[in-house]
Amino acid sequence: MKTPSKESSDFRYNTGDSKVPWDAVAVKPDIGLTMDLLRFLVTAGEDAESYRCGMEEVERALEKVFRVGRPATKLSLGRNVAGVEDLAREMLGVKHASFVVNWTAGYDIALDMVGVKADDEVIIPAITFMATASPVLRKGARVVFSDVQRETANMDPEDVLRKITPRTKAIVPVHLGGYPVDMDPILEVAKKKGIAVIEDAAHGFGGHYKGKPLGAVGDFGAFSFHEVKNITSLGEGGIVVTNDPLGEQFAKARFVGFDLRTPPPEHWLYNITANDSRNGIFAAGNFSTTEIQAVALHRQMRQNAEILSARRAVAARLHDTFSQVEGLIPGPMDSADFGATFHLFLLRVDRKIRGGIQAMKAELANHGVTQIPHFCPLYHYRIFEQFGYDREAIRKACPNAEAAFFEEYTHLPIYGLSPQQVDYLEKAVVEAAKKLAITKP
Repeated sequence: MKTPSKESSDFRYNTGDSKVPWDAVAVKPDIGLTMDLLRFLVTAGEDAESYRCGMEEVERALEKVFRVGRPATKLSLGRNVAGVEDLAREMLGVKHASFVVNWTAGYDIALDMVGVKADDEVIIPAITFMATASPVLRKGARVVFSDVQRETANMDPEDVLRKITPRTKAIVPVHLGGYPVDMDPILEVAKKKGIAVIEDAAHGFGGHYKGKPLGAVGDFGAFSFHEVKNITSLGEGGIVVTNDPLGEQFAKARFVGFDLRTPPPEHWLYNITANDSRNGIFAAGNFSTTEIQAVALHRQMRQNAEILSARRAVAARLHDTFSQVEGLIPGPMDSADFGATFHLFLLRVDRKIRGGIQAMKAELANHGVTQIPHFCPLYHYRIFEQFGYDREAIRKACPNAEAAFFEEYTHLPIYGLSPQQVDYLEKAVVEAAKKLAITKP
C-alpha cells in the first residue's frame, strides 16, 4: 500500500494519496465545463456548420486529454496567482504586489494602509471614474476635488496645492487614459506635509514617469485589468503595489486577515489578525482572485509591450494627422519623461469648431464612429449631493473640468481596428472638423 502523500493544495486540504482525502476543489472541472468555457470565449461566426464541426473535433481531443491528465486541485490563490505577483514585482521594480479581484479592492487596501478614516480628506481629480471616490466615501472620509489641466485632463498639481488642508491624508493622481500625471510637484508637497500619494494607475500598466513605472512612483499604486483595459484577467482583476514595508501584509489584507505566522487558537488550523496601517490597525476584507484569472493575466502581461506598441502606432498616426487640422488638438504623445499607455486616445477641440465637442461628437456619430464621452466630473453625480457636497461651489472651483467635459474632449477607439477602419476613422474626424470649422468672413 502506498504511503499517504503529504501533498496539499491549500492550508487544510490534502489532495494526495490519503486514505480519505479532502480535495480543495469539490466538483472538478470536466469536459462539459471546458467546452462551455470555450463556447463562451469563441462564439459561432457566419459559418455555423464549420463552427459546430470544429467544436466536435475539439471535444474528441479533450476526451483524450482528460483520460491521461489530472484535474486542477486549486482554483484560487494558488501558484498562478503567485506567478502574476512575481511578474508584477519584476516588471514594476517594486517589493510588494498583490493580485486582487479588481482595481477598487487594491485601492481600498492602500487607503486602509495609509490610515484613511472618518473625517480625513482625500484629494482626487474632478475627472475620473467613480471608483476613485467610492471607497473614500465608504470610510466616512471626505473627497476633495482637484481641477484638471486643460492640456491633458489630468490632475492639476497647482490646484492640488490650493486644496490641501491639515485634514488631508492622501492625494490620488489618476493617470487618465494612461498618460502620466506630472508627479514631482505632488510628491514634493506630500513629502513635506506627511501626506500619502496613492496612484490610480488603472489605465497605466506599462507607462512610465521619468524612468519609473506608473504605479510605482508614489507610496502605493493600483492597476485595473477590467475587460476594457489594455490587458485583462478575464473581465475583472487588479494589482496593488508598494515599496512600503506595510506591503508585507498584502496577502493578509486581501484574505480576511488570514495569518499562518501567528499561533492559531487551540485545536484550530490558522489565526486571523488585524492589519497594520500608518496610524493604527484595520480589519481586512476578502478580495481573493482565481487561478484562471491569473493564467490569463500572466500571458497578457508578457504581451503588454507588443500591445502598447500597436496602440502607440495608431495614436501616432492620428496625432500627426489631427495636429495639422485647425480646431483639433490631439492628446500628447510620449516624451522622455512621460511614457503613455494609450488606453484612451483623447481628442480635444478648440473654439474654431462650431458647437464645440458636443457638435463634433454628433457629427462623428453620423459617420458611424463610436466614441466614449469624456468622464463626467464626479460632483455632477447625485450621490455627492446626497452626501452634502455643494455642487455649485465645486463646479466653480473646477473650471477646467467643466470645460473638458462640456466643451472640449472625447475619446476615440484606437485598438483592434483593421487598417481600413483606421483609415475611415482618420478621414471621418478630419471631415467632421472641416464641416464644423468656423471660417472668418
